[in-house]
Amino acid sequence: MFGNYLIGLREGLEASLVVCVLIAYLVKTGRRDALRPVWTGIGVAVGIALAFGAGLEFGSQELTFEAQELLGGSLSILAVVLVTWMVFWMRRTARNLRAELHGKLDAALATGTGALVATAFLAVGREGLETALFVWASVRASSDGSHAPLAGVVLGLATAVLLGWLFYRGAVRIDLARFFTWTGGMLVVVAAGVLAYGVHDLQEARFLGGLADKAFDVSAAVPPDSWYGTLLKGVLNFQPDPTVLQVTVWALYLVPTLALFLSPIGSGPSVRVEKQKATDEKAEAGAADPAV
Repeated sequence: MFGNYLIGLREGLEASLVVCVLIAYLVKTGRRDALRPVWTGIGVAVGIALAFGAGLEFGSQELTFEAQELLGGSLSILAVVLVTWMVFWMRRTARNLRAELHGKLDAALATGTGALVATAFLAVGREGLETALFVWASVRASSDGSHAPLAGVVLGLATAVLLGWLFYRGAVRIDLARFFTWTGGMLVVVAAGVLAYGVHDLQEARFLGGLADKAFDVSAAVPPDSWYGTLLKGVLNFQPDPTVLQVTVWALYLVPTLALFLSPIGSGPSVRVEKQKATDEKAEAGAADPAV
């Protein structure tokens, strides 16, 4: 349940912050007349996200077992790709999110009502679709036959809405960059479990082999129906008898992704190359200047 709560909190808070920034900017600049089209865009985005999630849940029930597993595994992997991109993107832009949204809103205000609706829709819609897909994949992966996974998501989203309102009222101030770094790291761990589960689905659909090749089996020590087995499954999507392929994919994703995510911003190879290039250019310019 905690893993699903974290997803709802993290994804919901991103959308809540976007809404808060848009609304607060319009109010502070005296453009309350633009609030209605912005809320219209937000409402349409939320509606489409809910419809997308419902389509995933109810549409997949009409398929055969193998087709369900193939769809579920494929969408789980897609969800992991999207959420991985999202946590890295938010890590880079958390400090400049307000300025970026203000710039887009200024351009929309100059264009007209339709542009305001589109701006709000795109800003919230992307978060909504990503959230719907990842929530569906995570709830499916951690489902234990109860409503606890879905309840965790709902509680996380409710907490995110409350925090968004408190941010807007100025009652809460936190270091967003640090918050998204910590929650992003935990979300990478959750995503690794979803990825492993997606691979298992593809194996059950007979799209991938190795279903009978178990890496280990600790079902006797960690029964899936025990409180600690349920806790591990809810938090980490832990499976007591994973296949070799599942464990391999889980490790190959988690270790490098988490290491890269937790590394200091600006320490990547591309940044070092750019810095070295700039240094070389300065040296060449100095060598060409006769006064040097």
